[in-house]
Amino acid sequence: MANRIFKLLSADSVSFTQIRHKYMRGKPPTIARSLQQRIEEMEYKDPEIHFKVDIGFPVPKFSRTQMTEAWTKEIVARRKDPLVEQQARRNQLNIDLDKAKKDWYMTNAPHQIRTIAQHYGIYDDLYGDAYFHPIVPLTIDYDFGSEDKLARVHRGNLIKSYEAKNAPSVTYKAEPDSLYTLLLTTPDGNFSDPSYEYCHWFIGNIPGNDVAKGEQLVDYLRPIPPKGIGFCRYIFVLYKQDKKIDFSEYKKEIPCLKLTDRDWKTYDFIRKHQDYMTPAGLAFFQCDYDISLKDFYHNVLQMEQPTFEYDFPKPYLNPQVWFPIKKPFNDYMDKYRDSKQINKEYLLRRLKNEHPFKFPDPPLKYPNAHPFKGYSPSWLRLVWRKERLGIGRINDHKLQNF
Repeated sequence: MANRIFKLLSADSVSFTQIRHKYMRGKPPTIARSLQQRIEEMEYKDPEIHFKVDIGFPVPKFSRTQMTEAWTKEIVARRKDPLVEQQARRNQLNIDLDKAKKDWYMTNAPHQIRTIAQHYGIYDDLYGDAYFHPIVPLTIDYDFGSEDKLARVHRGNLIKSYEAKNAPSVTYKAEPDSLYTLLLTTPDGNFSDPSYEYCHWFIGNIPGNDVAKGEQLVDYLRPIPPKGIGFCRYIFVLYKQDKKIDFSEYKKEIPCLKLTDRDWKTYDFIRKHQDYMTPAGLAFFQCDYDISLKDFYHNVLQMEQPTFEYDFPKPYLNPQVWFPIKKPFNDYMDKYRDSKQINKEYLLRRLKNEHPFKFPDPPLKYPNAHPFKGYSPSWLRLVWRKERLGIGRINDHKLQNF
Protein backbone atom coordinates (compact mmCIF):
# COMPACT_ATOMS: atom_id res chain seq x y z
CA MET A 1 0.00 0.00 0.00
CA ALA A 2 1.01 3.59 -0.43
CA ASN A 3 2.29 5.76 2.38
CA ARG A 4 0.73 9.21 2.54
CA ILE A 5 2.68 12.24 3.73
CA PHE A 6 0.67 15.31 4.62
CA LYS A 7 2.09 18.80 4.77
CA LEU A 8 0.17 21.66 6.32
CA LEU A 9 0.34 24.72 4.08
CA SER A 10 -2.11 27.01 5.83
CA ALA A 11 -5.09 26.91 8.08
CA ASP A 12 -7.46 26.44 5.14
CA SER A 13 -5.50 24.24 2.70
CA VAL A 14 -3.82 20.87 3.05
CA SER A 15 -1.72 19.18 0.31
CA PHE A 16 -0.39 15.65 0.29
CA THR A 17 2.18 13.73 -1.71
CA GLN A 18 1.77 10.04 -2.41
CA ILE A 19 4.96 7.97 -2.38
CA ARG A 20 5.06 4.27 -3.21
CA HIS A 21 7.78 2.17 -1.59
CA LYS A 22 6.58 -1.37 -2.06
CA TYR A 23 8.13 -2.24 -5.44
CA MET A 24 11.20 0.03 -5.24
CA ARG A 25 14.73 -1.25 -4.65
CA GLY A 26 16.91 0.25 -1.97
CA LYS A 27 15.93 2.88 0.53
CA PRO A 28 12.78 4.98 0.16
CA PRO A 29 13.13 8.39 -1.55
CA THR A 30 12.68 10.23 1.73
CA ILE A 31 15.84 8.61 3.13
CA ALA A 32 17.99 7.74 0.09
CA ARG A 33 20.64 10.16 -1.15
CA SER A 34 20.14 12.00 -4.40
CA LEU A 35 22.33 11.43 -7.46
CA GLN A 36 24.07 14.77 -6.89
CA GLN A 37 24.89 13.81 -3.31
CA ARG A 38 26.30 10.46 -4.41
CA ILE A 39 28.51 12.11 -7.06
CA GLU A 40 29.80 14.68 -4.57
CA GLU A 41 30.62 11.90 -2.11
CA MET A 42 32.49 9.88 -4.75
CA GLU A 43 34.49 12.89 -5.97
CA TYR A 44 35.23 14.32 -2.55
CA LYS A 45 38.85 15.24 -1.89
CA ASP A 46 40.32 16.39 1.38
CA PRO A 47 41.19 20.11 0.94
CA GLU A 48 44.14 19.75 3.31
CA ILE A 49 45.73 17.19 0.98
CA HIS A 50 44.34 17.84 -2.51
CA PHE A 51 44.80 21.58 -2.79
CA LYS A 52 45.92 23.21 -6.04
CA VAL A 53 49.28 24.96 -6.30
CA ASP A 54 50.04 27.70 -8.82
CA ILE A 55 53.46 26.94 -10.35
CA GLY A 56 53.31 29.55 -13.10
CA PHE A 57 53.90 33.25 -13.45
CA PRO A 58 51.46 35.75 -11.93
CA VAL A 59 48.86 37.00 -14.38
CA PRO A 60 49.62 40.56 -15.50
CA LYS A 61 47.01 42.92 -14.15
CA PHE A 62 45.25 45.32 -16.46
CA SER A 63 43.23 48.40 -15.71
CA ARG A 64 39.60 47.77 -16.56
CA THR A 65 38.96 51.49 -16.27
CA GLN A 66 41.52 52.32 -18.95
CA MET A 67 40.25 49.52 -21.21
CA THR A 68 36.66 50.66 -20.77
CA GLU A 69 37.59 54.26 -21.51
CA ALA A 70 39.45 53.24 -24.66
CA TRP A 71 36.55 51.08 -25.86
CA THR A 72 34.08 53.89 -25.07
CA LYS A 73 36.08 56.39 -27.12
CA GLU A 74 36.21 53.95 -30.02
CA ILE A 75 32.46 53.33 -29.84
CA VAL A 76 31.73 57.08 -29.82
CA ALA A 77 34.08 57.64 -32.75
CA ARG A 78 32.43 54.87 -34.77
CA ARG A 79 28.95 56.22 -34.09
CA LYS A 80 29.98 59.59 -35.48
CA ASP A 81 31.46 58.04 -38.61
CA PRO A 82 28.75 57.90 -41.36
CA LEU A 83 30.78 55.41 -43.41
CA VAL A 84 30.70 52.86 -40.57
CA GLU A 85 26.92 53.21 -40.34
CA GLN A 86 26.52 52.59 -44.07
CA GLN A 87 28.73 49.49 -43.93
CA ALA A 88 26.79 48.16 -40.94
CA ARG A 89 23.44 48.61 -42.74
CA ARG A 90 24.78 46.78 -45.82
CA ASN A 91 26.40 43.96 -43.76
CA GLN A 92 29.80 45.05 -45.02
CA LEU A 93 31.34 45.98 -41.68
CA ASN A 94 34.26 43.68 -40.88
CA ILE A 95 35.70 43.08 -37.44
CA ASP A 96 39.46 43.16 -36.99
CA LEU A 97 39.96 39.70 -35.47
CA ASP A 98 43.66 40.28 -34.84
CA LYS A 99 42.88 43.33 -32.73
CA ALA A 100 40.09 41.49 -30.91
CA LYS A 101 42.42 38.59 -30.15
CA LYS A 102 45.10 41.00 -28.95
CA ASP A 103 42.62 42.60 -26.54
CA TRP A 104 41.57 39.15 -25.35
CA TYR A 105 45.16 38.10 -24.61
CA MET A 106 45.63 41.33 -22.64
CA THR A 107 42.52 40.76 -20.52
CA ASN A 108 40.85 37.41 -19.87
CA ALA A 109 42.85 34.93 -21.96
CA PRO A 110 45.05 33.40 -19.19
CA HIS A 111 42.05 32.70 -16.95
CA GLN A 112 39.85 31.32 -19.72
CA ILE A 113 42.61 29.11 -21.17
CA ARG A 114 43.21 27.71 -17.69
CA THR A 115 39.48 26.93 -17.37
CA ILE A 116 39.47 25.12 -20.72
CA ALA A 117 42.60 23.14 -19.79
CA GLN A 118 41.00 22.11 -16.51
CA HIS A 119 37.93 20.94 -18.42
CA TYR A 120 40.10 18.67 -20.58
CA GLY A 121 42.06 17.38 -17.56
CA ILE A 122 45.39 18.79 -18.77
CA TYR A 123 46.69 19.89 -15.37
CA ASP A 124 45.53 16.75 -13.54
CA ASP A 125 47.26 14.40 -15.99
CA LEU A 126 50.49 16.40 -16.35
CA TYR A 127 51.03 18.18 -13.03
CA GLY A 128 48.79 16.46 -10.50
CA ASP A 129 47.63 19.10 -8.01
CA ALA A 130 49.46 21.97 -9.74
CA TYR A 131 48.36 24.41 -12.43
CA PHE A 132 49.51 27.59 -14.16
CA HIS A 133 48.10 30.48 -16.15
CA PRO A 134 49.38 30.60 -19.77
CA ILE A 135 50.59 34.17 -20.08
CA VAL A 136 52.63 33.69 -23.29
CA PRO A 137 50.38 33.24 -26.37
CA LEU A 138 51.52 30.42 -28.65
CA THR A 139 50.91 30.36 -32.41
CA ILE A 140 51.38 26.81 -33.69
CA ASP A 141 50.62 26.01 -37.34
CA TYR A 142 50.82 22.71 -39.23
CA ASP A 143 51.49 22.99 -42.96
CA PHE A 144 49.96 19.84 -44.48
CA GLY A 145 50.49 20.74 -48.13
CA SER A 146 47.15 22.36 -48.87
CA GLU A 147 47.28 25.69 -50.67
CA ASP A 148 46.73 28.68 -48.38
CA LYS A 149 45.54 26.42 -45.57
CA LEU A 150 47.14 25.67 -42.23
CA ALA A 151 46.01 23.53 -39.32
CA ARG A 152 46.38 25.81 -36.30
CA VAL A 153 46.53 24.46 -32.76
CA HIS A 154 44.15 26.26 -30.42
CA ARG A 155 42.67 24.71 -27.28
CA GLY A 156 41.22 21.26 -27.92
CA ASN A 157 40.41 21.57 -31.62
CA LEU A 158 40.55 18.51 -33.87
CA ILE A 159 43.55 17.93 -36.16
CA LYS A 160 44.05 14.75 -38.17
CA SER A 161 47.27 12.77 -37.94
CA TYR A 162 48.09 13.20 -41.62
CA GLU A 163 47.77 16.96 -41.19
CA ALA A 164 50.29 16.89 -38.32
CA LYS A 165 52.80 14.49 -39.84
CA ASN A 166 55.47 17.21 -40.12
CA ALA A 167 56.80 19.42 -37.34
CA PRO A 168 54.81 22.65 -36.96
CA SER A 169 55.99 26.23 -36.94
CA VAL A 170 55.92 27.72 -33.42
CA THR A 171 56.00 31.46 -32.80
CA TYR A 172 55.64 33.55 -29.66
CA LYS A 173 56.85 36.87 -28.30
CA ALA A 174 60.02 36.75 -26.22
CA GLU A 175 63.02 38.85 -25.34
CA PRO A 176 66.19 38.02 -27.32
CA ASP A 177 68.28 37.25 -24.22
CA SER A 178 65.71 34.83 -22.71
CA LEU A 179 65.72 31.03 -22.86
CA TYR A 180 62.78 28.70 -23.37
CA THR A 181 61.93 24.99 -23.58
CA LEU A 182 59.19 23.56 -25.80
CA LEU A 183 57.61 20.17 -25.13
CA LEU A 184 54.92 18.19 -26.95
CA THR A 185 53.52 15.26 -24.96
CA THR A 186 50.41 13.12 -24.83
CA PRO A 187 49.06 11.43 -21.68
CA ASP A 188 46.83 9.14 -23.79
CA GLY A 189 47.57 5.90 -25.56
CA ASN A 190 50.86 4.66 -24.07
CA PHE A 191 51.18 1.03 -25.21
CA SER A 192 53.62 -0.25 -22.57
CA ASP A 193 52.66 1.62 -19.37
CA PRO A 194 49.52 3.81 -19.11
CA SER A 195 51.08 5.78 -16.25
CA TYR A 196 53.62 7.25 -18.71
CA GLU A 197 53.18 9.82 -21.44
CA TYR A 198 54.79 9.87 -24.85
CA CYS A 199 57.23 12.71 -25.57
CA HIS A 200 56.62 13.71 -29.19
CA TRP A 201 58.95 16.70 -29.29
CA PHE A 202 61.53 18.23 -26.96
CA ILE A 203 63.53 21.35 -27.75
CA GLY A 204 65.49 22.98 -24.95
CA ASN A 205 67.55 26.15 -24.45
CA ILE A 206 65.70 28.07 -27.19
CA PRO A 207 67.21 31.57 -27.53
CA GLY A 208 64.26 33.95 -27.45
CA ASN A 209 61.62 32.80 -29.92
CA ASP A 210 63.98 31.24 -32.47
CA VAL A 211 62.89 27.60 -32.15
CA ALA A 212 65.18 26.49 -34.99
CA LYS A 213 68.25 27.45 -32.93
CA GLY A 214 67.17 25.45 -29.90
CA GLU A 215 68.71 22.16 -28.80
CA GLN A 216 66.60 19.33 -30.20
CA LEU A 217 66.74 16.54 -27.64
CA VAL A 218 63.85 14.39 -28.92
CA ASP A 219 62.91 14.70 -32.59
CA TYR A 220 59.33 15.29 -33.71
CA LEU A 221 56.97 12.32 -33.91
CA ARG A 222 53.59 12.70 -35.56
CA PRO A 223 50.45 11.87 -33.52
CA ILE A 224 49.88 8.10 -33.35
CA PRO A 225 46.46 7.61 -31.72
CA PRO A 226 45.66 3.88 -31.82
CA LYS A 227 42.53 2.60 -33.46
CA GLY A 228 39.53 2.17 -31.21
CA ILE A 229 40.24 4.47 -28.23
CA GLY A 230 38.83 7.70 -29.64
CA PHE A 231 40.46 11.11 -29.32
CA CYS A 232 43.90 11.63 -27.77
CA ARG A 233 45.22 14.94 -26.42
CA TYR A 234 48.49 16.36 -27.72
CA ILE A 235 49.77 19.17 -25.52
CA PHE A 236 52.33 21.88 -26.26
CA VAL A 237 53.86 23.48 -23.15
CA LEU A 238 56.33 26.36 -23.27
CA TYR A 239 58.66 26.75 -20.27
CA LYS A 240 60.74 29.81 -19.52
CA GLN A 241 64.23 29.11 -18.19
CA ASP A 242 66.15 31.24 -15.71
CA LYS A 243 69.45 29.94 -17.05
CA LYS A 244 70.88 27.46 -19.50
CA ILE A 245 70.13 23.88 -18.36
CA ASP A 246 72.02 20.70 -19.18
CA PHE A 247 69.42 18.38 -20.79
CA SER A 248 71.93 15.77 -21.96
CA GLU A 249 70.20 13.02 -19.96
CA TYR A 250 67.11 13.40 -22.17
CA LYS A 251 69.01 13.27 -25.44
CA LYS A 252 67.72 10.53 -27.77
CA GLU A 253 69.09 9.15 -30.98
CA ILE A 254 67.58 10.77 -34.07
CA PRO A 255 65.32 9.43 -35.42
CA CYS A 256 63.87 8.01 -32.20
CA LEU A 257 61.50 5.30 -33.43
CA LYS A 258 61.45 3.10 -30.33
CA LEU A 259 58.36 4.16 -28.42
CA THR A 260 59.65 2.98 -25.05
CA ASP A 261 62.48 5.52 -25.37
CA ARG A 262 59.82 8.23 -25.53
CA ASP A 263 58.23 7.32 -22.20
CA TRP A 264 57.82 10.55 -20.31
CA LYS A 265 56.46 12.03 -17.10
CA THR A 266 55.91 15.78 -17.07
CA TYR A 267 55.39 15.70 -13.31
CA ASP A 268 58.88 14.30 -12.68
CA PHE A 269 60.44 16.62 -15.24
CA ILE A 270 59.06 19.86 -13.81
CA ARG A 271 59.68 18.71 -10.25
CA LYS A 272 63.35 18.18 -11.03
CA HIS A 273 63.83 21.51 -12.82
CA GLN A 274 61.28 23.67 -11.00
CA ASP A 275 63.98 25.91 -9.50
CA TYR A 276 65.09 27.16 -12.93
CA MET A 277 62.05 26.56 -15.14
CA THR A 278 58.47 27.91 -15.11
CA PRO A 279 55.57 26.99 -17.44
CA ALA A 280 54.43 30.02 -19.43
CA GLY A 281 52.52 28.91 -22.55
CA LEU A 282 49.96 26.23 -23.38
CA ALA A 283 48.17 24.97 -26.50
CA PHE A 284 46.74 21.54 -27.29
CA PHE A 285 44.70 19.68 -29.87
CA GLN A 286 42.88 16.37 -30.19
CA CYS A 287 43.57 13.65 -32.73
CA ASP A 288 41.99 10.30 -33.57
CA TYR A 289 42.97 7.39 -35.79
CA ASP A 290 43.00 7.75 -39.57
CA ILE A 291 43.96 5.34 -42.34
CA SER A 292 47.33 7.02 -42.95
CA LEU A 293 48.61 5.63 -39.63
CA LYS A 294 48.44 2.03 -40.87
CA ASP A 295 51.39 2.57 -43.21
CA PHE A 296 53.24 4.58 -40.55
CA TYR A 297 52.94 1.81 -37.96
CA HIS A 298 54.08 -0.93 -40.36
CA ASN A 299 56.80 0.79 -42.38
CA VAL A 300 58.19 3.45 -40.01
CA LEU A 301 57.69 2.16 -36.47
CA GLN A 302 58.11 -1.46 -37.64
CA MET A 303 55.24 -2.75 -35.51
CA GLU A 304 51.76 -4.12 -35.91
CA GLN A 305 48.94 -1.65 -35.89
CA PRO A 306 47.38 -1.64 -32.39
CA THR A 307 43.60 -1.99 -32.42
CA PHE A 308 41.43 -1.81 -29.34
CA GLU A 309 37.92 -3.18 -29.05
CA TYR A 310 35.51 -3.11 -26.16
CA ASP A 311 34.91 -6.55 -24.71
CA PHE A 312 31.20 -6.59 -24.00
CA PRO A 313 30.16 -8.98 -21.22
CA LYS A 314 27.90 -11.84 -22.24
CA PRO A 315 24.24 -11.13 -21.52
CA TYR A 316 22.81 -12.94 -18.56
CA LEU A 317 20.33 -15.72 -19.33
CA ASN A 318 18.01 -17.24 -16.83
CA PRO A 319 18.30 -21.01 -16.40
CA GLN A 320 16.44 -22.79 -19.16
CA VAL A 321 13.08 -24.22 -18.13
CA TRP A 322 11.37 -27.29 -19.53
CA PHE A 323 8.01 -25.62 -20.28
CA PRO A 324 8.41 -21.86 -20.87
CA ILE A 325 5.08 -20.16 -20.32
CA LYS A 326 4.06 -17.22 -22.53
CA LYS A 327 7.37 -17.35 -24.43
CA PRO A 328 7.79 -17.63 -28.24
CA PHE A 329 9.02 -21.18 -28.68
CA ASN A 330 11.58 -20.63 -31.45
CA ASP A 331 12.96 -17.35 -30.05
CA TYR A 332 13.23 -18.83 -26.60
CA MET A 333 15.15 -21.87 -27.81
CA ASP A 334 17.48 -19.75 -29.97
CA LYS A 335 18.67 -17.83 -26.90
CA TYR A 336 20.47 -20.97 -25.70
CA ARG A 337 21.98 -21.95 -29.05
CA ASP A 338 25.13 -20.88 -30.86
CA SER A 339 24.42 -17.69 -32.82
CA LYS A 340 26.73 -18.78 -35.67
CA GLN A 341 24.80 -22.00 -36.13
CA ILE A 342 21.51 -20.08 -36.18
CA ASN A 343 22.79 -17.65 -38.81
CA LYS A 344 24.02 -20.56 -40.89
CA GLU A 345 20.58 -22.20 -40.86
CA TYR A 346 18.87 -18.98 -41.90
CA LEU A 347 21.40 -18.45 -44.68
CA LEU A 348 20.91 -21.97 -46.03
CA ARG A 349 17.16 -21.44 -45.93
CA ARG A 350 17.53 -18.26 -48.00
CA LEU A 351 19.82 -19.96 -50.53
CA LYS A 352 17.56 -22.99 -50.87
CA ASN A 353 15.33 -21.34 -53.47
CA GLU A 354 18.14 -19.46 -55.25
CA HIS A 355 19.21 -20.72 -58.68
CA PRO A 356 22.06 -19.27 -60.77
CA PHE A 357 20.12 -19.58 -64.08
CA LYS A 358 16.48 -19.22 -63.04
CA PHE A 359 14.51 -16.28 -61.81
CA PRO A 360 12.96 -16.63 -58.36
CA ASP A 361 9.26 -17.33 -58.08
CA PRO A 362 7.14 -14.18 -58.08
CA PRO A 363 5.88 -13.17 -54.64
CA LEU A 364 2.26 -13.79 -53.70
CA LYS A 365 -0.04 -10.87 -54.46
CA TYR A 366 -2.00 -11.33 -51.23
CA PRO A 367 0.28 -13.31 -48.89
CA ASN A 368 -2.06 -13.41 -45.91
CA ALA A 369 -4.99 -14.62 -48.05
CA HIS A 370 -3.43 -18.05 -48.68
CA PRO A 371 -4.22 -20.56 -45.92
CA PHE A 372 -1.68 -23.00 -44.49
CA LYS A 373 -2.40 -26.67 -45.15
CA GLY A 374 -2.69 -29.11 -42.29
CA TYR A 375 -1.94 -28.51 -38.65
CA SER A 376 1.06 -26.44 -37.57
CA PRO A 377 1.89 -24.73 -34.28
CA SER A 378 1.26 -21.02 -33.92
CA TRP A 379 4.95 -20.07 -33.70
CA LEU A 380 5.67 -21.89 -36.99
CA ARG A 381 2.73 -20.19 -38.69
CA LEU A 382 4.13 -16.85 -37.60
CA VAL A 383 7.53 -17.72 -39.12
CA TRP A 384 5.92 -18.70 -42.43
CA ARG A 385 3.84 -15.54 -42.49
CA LYS A 386 6.93 -13.38 -41.99
CA GLU A 387 8.74 -15.22 -44.78
CA ARG A 388 5.85 -14.50 -47.14
CA LEU A 389 5.86 -10.83 -46.20
CA GLY A 390 9.65 -10.57 -46.51
CA ILE A 391 10.22 -9.55 -42.92
CA GLY A 392 11.82 -11.20 -39.91
CA ARG A 393 15.22 -12.63 -39.12
CA ILE A 394 15.60 -14.43 -42.42
CA ASN A 395 15.98 -11.03 -44.10
CA ASP A 396 18.45 -9.72 -41.54
CA HIS A 397 21.35 -7.79 -43.12
CA LYS A 398 23.80 -9.63 -40.86
CA LEU A 399 23.21 -12.84 -42.81
CA GLN A 400 24.50 -11.21 -45.99
CA ASN A 401 28.00 -10.96 -44.45
CA PHE A 402 27.99 -14.39 -42.84
